[in-house]
Amino acid sequence: EPKRKAAFGSVGRRIPYRILHVINQDGQSLGNMHRAEALKLMDQHDLKLVLLRENAEPPVYRLMTGQQIHEEQLKRAEKKKTSPNPGMYVKELSFSSAIAKNDLETKTKQIAQWIEKKYRVKVTIRQAK
Repeated sequence: EPKRKAAFGSVGRRIPYRILHVINQDGQSLGNMHRAEALKLMDQHDLKLVLLRENAEPPVYRLMTGQQIHEEQLKRAEKKKTSPNPGMYVKELSFSSAIAKNDLETKTKQIAQWIEKKYRVKVTIRQAK
């Protein structure tokens, strides 16, 4: 089973790479440095190291405060909520044109709930005999 991508957050002292590209909390590049040097810098400034880009050569880490990490996690969660989901659900509702008033009201409430949940709704009305 493939490993799941870890959530955005502090990596602590578990850094598998010897050479890192480090960015400070203000977004300025500090250049490439050895893992031990980055950890020393992290301890001196009471910050946490966060992996930004693992595929880069060398991997890019950023020094962040706990507050910055929390804000970034909230941003990513919000972005994930608003991004279109490829597995979008389509709800389909079919009813007769001779439907009773209270049944129609119930189904309308159901449709409104589905729309609030960001479902696509398809309504089909069949002609009564």
